[in-house]
Formats: sequence, structure tokens, C-alpha cells
Amino acid sequence: MTAESDRRFTLKRREFLSVAALPVAAALAPSSLVAQQRGSTSRAADGPIRVGIIGAGGIVSSTHVPGLKRQPGVELVAVANRSLESSRRAAAELGIPNAYANWEELLGAGGLDAVLIGTWPYMHRAITLAALDEGLHVLCQARMANNVAEAREMLAASQRHPNLICQLVPTSGSYRIDRGLQSRLSDGYVGDILSVEIQMLQRGFASFDGELDWRHDPEFSGINVLNVGGTYESAMRWLGLGNRVVAKTRVQIPRRRDEQGQLRSTTIPDHVEVLYELENGAPVHMKFSETTGLSRGNQIWIFGSEGTLYVDNEQRIFGGRRGDQELVELPNPREQQAAHRVEEEFINAIRGREPVTMTTFETGVRYMEWTEAVHRSAASGAAVDLPLAV
Repeated sequence: MTAESDRRFTLKRREFLSVAALPVAAALAPSSLVAQQRGSTSRAADGPIRVGIIGAGGIVSSTHVPGLKRQPGVELVAVANRSLESSRRAAAELGIPNAYANWEELLGAGGLDAVLIGTWPYMHRAITLAALDEGLHVLCQARMANNVAEAREMLAASQRHPNLICQLVPTSGSYRIDRGLQSRLSDGYVGDILSVEIQMLQRGFASFDGELDWRHDPEFSGINVLNVGGTYESAMRWLGLGNRVVAKTRVQIPRRRDEQGQLRSTTIPDHVEVLYELENGAPVHMKFSETTGLSRGNQIWIFGSEGTLYVDNEQRIFGGRRGDQELVELPNPREQQAAHRVEEEFINAIRGREPVTMTTFETGVRYMEWTEAVHRSAASGAAVDLPLAV
């Protein structure tokens, strides 16, 4: 066995249909995002909706399955993991009656109205296209796909099936602060935005013998790096679309240990810096890193002509306006914050009760375009304009 095939074998021994460890959530989105104006004609308004699970990893089992079970009239009827054994184990643990050896068998068995795709990004395109061809609604984990070409294929397929609901699970990193920032930016608290600083930093020191997982392998994660795409998804809600992307990336930890303890080479960056522009030309600087020991962690600064907004590592919102001497913490009542409801929104959209707002395939393509712009700029050293040319 070659070193390359050994590396693939080691990685694929993992639950390749498991999902990211970070929790995800969904909430009502602002009106500034385009809602997915689709409705289902395949089920009666209150009839049963039968859902199959493809990839019952950690967050699917702990969050999405319970969320779907809470929806009236939803039946979880099938599950497929990487093998029949793991599928049967998941079925027993989750109370799902039918287990299949792979996702093709699950789709081919019929009897479904919708699927939840909980796999790594490299499987999202294939399963989504196949599910839509079977006439099924699709709820798919973020990150949308391996690259923007795959994401555009998913969007085009969804547009060929306007009667089917297609939804991405949104990232969860900013739901506590989204509405607070949106309301203050929309009411002119900062005036005209002049510049923005966003940093998403781990506070631990670089782990030079750290674990090799799917996020460090381009075959399984594609061009997705750290939480680059998810952070831009959040920033779109507050600031709108960006353009003119310039990026610099670095692999600070060039080798990581696989399950057998062997060091393997890595190519996906663990440190990223990005500059881009908002519609008004204001610069946005984003910094992402897994190697920033004792940093202050995550922070957001929005500087305007009349005021400043700041979000600290605990997601508290601070502000100050012209004439103030210092920032003060601003009210952000819990009852006014967004709440997890992705499963409810998905089922309601199938029943025709509300449109998908968090997150549409259209929005997913936008964050995948931005992610690819970061990738291309870092590779070429040149600025990349958005939207990307087809």
C-alpha cells in the first residue's frame, strides 16, 4: 500500500458520514435575505412527512433528529451511514425502523418525502441531485459543497424542481448577536460604515502533533477552510454582499497525526487573512486561525461615521457614538435573539406555511463563491472580484 493510499484508508475508516463537531442552528432571517419562495404540493397540509437520514453523525443525532421528532406529523423512517452495521446501530439508538447499507439503497427503497443530508461536504452534491430526482425535499448540512461549481449544480437542480424545498443548515456562530447588530445598523447607530474588523481565533497554541481529520483533507472538505464560509454567511446578514477579495493563507501545522499515530502532510490552511470591500467601498478585514495562542478569541468591530459597535469573545455587544468617551454594553435581551428552528422551518416550508429564509441554496452559493474567491486569491496573489464569473 502506498503512502497516499494509506492516508486515504486511514481517513476513510472514520465515520465518513459524520458531521462537523461544532453545533449548528437556524433562526428567522432578516428580510434583507432572499427567501426561498417554494411550496410543496406533494403532501397534504397536515399529512405525514416521512424523512430519511443520510449520515447520522453527532449533530444530526443530538440536534436535528430530536428537532424533527418534535414536529407534528413527521416520521423518521430510514437511516444510512457508511455501512449496514453502523446504520443498524444508528437506527436502534435513534428509534428509526429501517437501516440501509448506503445512501443509494435508502433512496432506491422509496417511501420517503424528504431527506436530511448529514455527510461531509464532498457528498452533498451527489446526494442532493439524486434526492431531487427522486422527488424528495432536501435539508443539507453546511458547508454547502466542496466548491462553487458543485454548489451551482445543487442550486440549478433545485430550480428544476420548484415544488421541492431545498434548505441548508445555517452556521450557528452569530445567532445570539445577529438581530442586535442588524437593528442597530439599520437604525443608523454607526452612520455610514467606514471599516470592519472580524477575527475568529482559537485561543490555544498550535498543536503540532494534532489530529488529522476530514477538515484538513481537500478530498472531503474541498476548498472550505476553518469557518471562513460560515463567517461570511453571518456577515452578509449584517453588512450585505462583498466584492474585491484579497487573501493570504498559510499552513502553520504542515503535518498532523492520523488514527494510527502517523504524521501525515496537510495542505488546507490553518491561518487565513482576508480583505474585501462592501458595496460602499468600506474595507472588511477578516482573520481566522487555529494557531493564535492566548489571543482574545473572536471579536467584531464595526466602525462608522457616527458610532462604533464591538462584539467581544463572549458575544456581548458594546457601542458608543460620537461624543461618548468609551464603549458601553448594549441591551441584547435573550427573548429578542434568534432561536434554533431549522427543522421547524423546513417542515413548515414543505407544508407551505412559510418560506425558507435560513438558509437558501442561493445564499449557500454566495458563501461558496466568497470561499472560492479566498482560495483563488491566496493561490494567485491577485484580487478576485465577486460575483465569480460562471
